[in-house]
Amino acid sequence: MRPHTHIGLLTATSLVVANMIGTGVFTSLGFQLAGIDNGYTIVLLWLAGGLFSLCGAMVYGEMGAAFPRNGGEYHFLTRLIHPFVGFLGGWVSATVGFAAPVALAASLMGGYASRIVEGLNEQVAAILVVLLISLIHLRGVHTGSRFQNVFTIGKVLLMLLFVVAGFFSEETFTWAFSKGFESITGDLGSQAFITSLFFVSYSYCGWNASAYMAGQIDRPEKNLHRSLIFGTLIVTLLYVLINICFLKNAPLEEMQGIKEVAYAPARHIFGAVGASFISGCIILFLISSISSMVMTGPRVTEAMGNDIKELRLFSRNNSKQTPVAAILLQAGISVALILSGSFEQVLTYLGFTLNLFTLLTVGGYSYYRFRKGPCKTYAAPFFPLMSGLFMLYGGWILVFGLIRAPFESIAGLLTLVAGGIFYFFSSSK
Repeated sequence: MRPHTHIGLLTATSLVVANMIGTGVFTSLGFQLAGIDNGYTIVLLWLAGGLFSLCGAMVYGEMGAAFPRNGGEYHFLTRLIHPFVGFLGGWVSATVGFAAPVALAASLMGGYASRIVEGLNEQVAAILVVLLISLIHLRGVHTGSRFQNVFTIGKVLLMLLFVVAGFFSEETFTWAFSKGFESITGDLGSQAFITSLFFVSYSYCGWNASAYMAGQIDRPEKNLHRSLIFGTLIVTLLYVLINICFLKNAPLEEMQGIKEVAYAPARHIFGAVGASFISGCIILFLISSISSMVMTGPRVTEAMGNDIKELRLFSRNNSKQTPVAAILLQAGISVALILSGSFEQVLTYLGFTLNLFTLLTVGGYSYYRFRKGPCKTYAAPFFPLMSGLFMLYGGWILVFGLIRAPFESIAGLLTLVAGGIFYFFSSSK
């Protein structure tokens, strides 16, 4: 039975925005500048990442309209290819696919908070944030939606404030755009451009967030694809503007190869208080990201519990249609990863496995669409052009990731083997 819907277009869009905007946009530029010193090429990188994400968002929007149920790739792959493939996609999401990013975001938040509050224990702060946000979402979808909307709107407004202040800053550095637009042809195809595009792709992860809650979105045939497209467009615009702002307000040598790339332009824009301002902003960004993953991740486990007897516990909802056991499971895994401190390597191999299932999902639906025709309530435009572009991009990311990090990629495949063993011995197929 379809759960009572409480999620409107605003909340669904905020889930996409919050999942996408984490710390990636505040760290990637420094590494891009290590091999590229042309501002136009940098802008092109972020526009390309947004274009490919938008292609995937359109396909997922049509899939969600055709199959409106919670679960994301687990549900889609079960319908499109085989229950075993769907289970493997859900297995990754339910175990570490959301819990590990939550743990990393909470730990980073604890680190930034400790810079503001002297003597604050980073691990304790990270665990308390995970537990507190999980508790908020246990109170129901309505409460969680309001919390999510407030923090996501605050995140967007602070980014816009940073951009506006940067564009009106008196101190301007013109080095980034001094070469001219035509100079980007020399950067295309270079090793630095290819590597930078690989990392940009991770900054855009989360464009499919609202699809995990398709079954709880009001009128998914209309609002799901809108949330995916609107969210991706908003984030792409913000990413381009914030990077232009960075390039305009700091010299190259202060950002080149620097992880905390936002500190240099913040110092030039806001003066001595710039570092504290950035720390506070990133804390807000991370709380919003954690909340969105606490809200979406357990819906995969809930959907699996509805289908698989051994996981039935996680399908149980309280009176407010909240999967209590699934939320507590994800919170427990996140806390364990925070305490172990080993989750950064987990995230590295997750990039390979999650991208694999996203690629399989888009490919599976493309084949389904050729056989059955487009969805009657929403048909993604420019098909199959945008699905083909997304699959080419996703395939390249897989190959590049396998070459660049073979150990983590193989570890991701071993995770799938463990999931396959569980599926083989489960009574529900």
